[in-house]
Amino acid sequence: MTISFDHSAEVAGAVARTTDYVRDIVRPVEVTYRGNAHELPEKERRELQELAREYGIFAPHVPVEFGGLGLDMRDRAPIFEASGYSLFGPLGMNCAAPDEGNMHLLEQVGSARQRERFLRPLAAGEIRSCFAMTEPAPGAGSDPTALATRAERTSAGWIINGHKWFITGAHGASFAIIMARTSGEPGSRGGATMFLVDTATPGFVRKRDIDTIDESMYGGHSELVFDNLEVGEDAVLGEVDKGFEYAQVRLGPARMTHCMRWLGTARRAADLAAERAAIRKAFGGRLGDLGMVQQLIADNEIDIETSRAITLKACWELDTGTPSAQITSIAKTYVAEAVNRVVDRSFQICGALGVSGDAPLSRLYREVRPFRIYDGPSETHRWAIARRVLRTIEKAQW
Repeated sequence: MTISFDHSAEVAGAVARTTDYVRDIVRPVEVTYRGNAHELPEKERRELQELAREYGIFAPHVPVEFGGLGLDMRDRAPIFEASGYSLFGPLGMNCAAPDEGNMHLLEQVGSARQRERFLRPLAAGEIRSCFAMTEPAPGAGSDPTALATRAERTSAGWIINGHKWFITGAHGASFAIIMARTSGEPGSRGGATMFLVDTATPGFVRKRDIDTIDESMYGGHSELVFDNLEVGEDAVLGEVDKGFEYAQVRLGPARMTHCMRWLGTARRAADLAAERAAIRKAFGGRLGDLGMVQQLIADNEIDIETSRAITLKACWELDTGTPSAQITSIAKTYVAEAVNRVVDRSFQICGALGVSGDAPLSRLYREVRPFRIYDGPSETHRWAIARRVLRTIEKAQW
C-alpha cells in the first residue's frame, strides 16, 4: 500500500487560511491577554469563532452534518498544527481540548438524541464541555482502574457520588462526561460507565479552580464534587460498564490532536529562535554563525520533522482502523518530549529575551511542560509500550 504525505488542494487551502487567520486575527488577541485564557471574555471567544467560520476553517474535525469540515485524522493534522501556532488558535477554531475530544466521543458513541442535544451545540461553539475522569489520590489518575467515583442505580436512574480534580474546561462548561464506577471496586479493570450530565444539575459542585503553571486552557482546571447527583437512565453514554472501552475511543485520537496542536507551538518557538539568531550580533558576527547555536537550530528542525512524521503514522493507523494503542503511546511520548526540547532550546537561544515577557517564549515554556503529564505521563506510556512488546513475545512463544 502506498502512503503519501501529500494533502489535497482542499486541505492545503485550509492550512493557508488557518495560517492567515492565526496571524491576522488570533495572535493580536493572544498578545492582548498575554496568552491567559482565564482572562479571555466569552464574547471574545465567540467573536474568534465567528471569524474562523468566515475563513472557512471552523471545526475541521466535526462531521459536515454538524457544521464542520469532516476531515479525517491525517487531513486535520496540518490544520491543527497551524492553529497551534497561537495559544488561542485551537479555541478560535473550536478544535481545542477538551471539547474536540468530547465531540469525537459523542460522534462515535452517543445516541441520535444525545448527538442532537449535546454534540450539535458543542460543535457549533454555542456551549462548552468537560471530561471528568481524573480523581485525587488514591483515585483514578495515570491508572484509570483506580476509579473511585461511584454511580448507584435507582428506580429513576442513577445517583453519582465522587470527587474529581484537574477537570479541564469545567469552569463555564454546560455539560460534563462523567466517568463513574457502576460495578467492581477500585483496581478492577472493568465496571466503568460514562454519564452525560448538565453542570447545572443539583449535586454537581465546582469546588475550586486549581492554580496551575499553564493558563491557555479555556475554563482552566477545576476540582469537582458530586454529592448525590441524580441523573436519568438517558444520561448513560453508550452502554453500562463499557466506560473504559469508550475512553480508548476518545484518548487515542485526542492524544494525536494534542500532538498536532503542540507541534504548532514548537514551530512558533523554533521560528522565534531562528529569527533571533539571524539578526542578533554577538562575538563579532551573527548569533546564528556560532556552531553551538546552529546545532540547537538543527536539533529543533529534527525534532519537529520526526514528530510530524510519527504523528501522521499514528493518524494513518487510526484512520484505517489498525490497532493503534502502541503507536499512539509512542507518538504521544515522543512528541511531548520533543516539543519540550524545542521550546527549551529556543528559550536558550533567545537568552534574556526568552526570559522576559517581550517575547512569548516564557509563556510557551509554561504551557508545553505539562504536556509530558497530560493524557498519560511519559513514564506510564513507556511502561505500557514495554508491556505490549513483552506480551507479543510471550504469545509467540506459546
